[in-house]
Amino acid sequence: MKQAFLKVEGLKKIFPGVAGSDGVIVFDDIHFEVQHGEFICIIGHSGCGKSTILNVLAGLDSASGGNVFMDGREISGASLDRGVIFQSHALMPWLTVRQNVAFAVKSRWPEWNKMQVEAQCVKYLELVGLGHALDKKPHQLSGGMKQRVGIARAFSIEPKMLLMDEPFGALDALTRGIIQDELVKICAATQQTVFMITHDVDEAILLADKIILMSNGPHAKIAEIVENPLARPRLRTEMHHNDHFYSVRNHMVDFLVSRSRKISQGELPPNYDPRHPPIIRPLSFATE
Repeated sequence: MKQAFLKVEGLKKIFPGVAGSDGVIVFDDIHFEVQHGEFICIIGHSGCGKSTILNVLAGLDSASGGNVFMDGREISGASLDRGVIFQSHALMPWLTVRQNVAFAVKSRWPEWNKMQVEAQCVKYLELVGLGHALDKKPHQLSGGMKQRVGIARAFSIEPKMLLMDEPFGALDALTRGIIQDELVKICAATQQTVFMITHDVDEAILLADKIILMSNGPHAKIAEIVENPLARPRLRTEMHHNDHFYSVRNHMVDFLVSRSRKISQGELPPNYDPRHPPIIRPLSFATE
């Protein structure tokens, strides 16, 4: 059997209580796997621990229990093997677009000469459509352009895994759509493995191969993992014409509106086992 590229086993997070009170168990007994080249989205209401899970995968936070293995090694801290993109672009304002990306490239390959660094920067900035803005400062860019620089910077270090925490949440709908389309193209070209947090159901269907649905916190669990029935490449302008689009969308919306709360209250599916969360294949209920 093929070994998973990323394996999460029994992950648990407890936030300390205030003034001696009991701690809060945000999530417990989280198990899932990610294969190389897969794009995974995780969805759930605020407070279920999505960002905490991502931070543990990034090595920016520690779990209270459980283990995470990537490419056969346990994650025990931050590493350039994992690139992270947050909602804020986090660019250094005193550096140009080119220099912001070069800072990451030099950190990844300190032995590279100037020409190698330059070529890597230009390659990924052109991939996100910013070849014309290499020498601009962040204050000269729109919000969408700044986020593109952040994406280029993350891809430029060629991480084994890309972690994205609602990277398009602050953008207007038009800009968000344009960058989503570019992300689809880049991931297809690079076979990048991605773990992304989103609150947008349509965004998850457009981008993800699998969608992890979290129950409400505290004591959040993975309720189910939905396999996306829409074949790649998925196009925003055509996606809603697919026979299976609304079946998977309605299933996920129903989960967020009602089932996530019920599960958090103990109404788990029959024979539920957190070590093997239910795999939902929407093709099986598309005709219901």
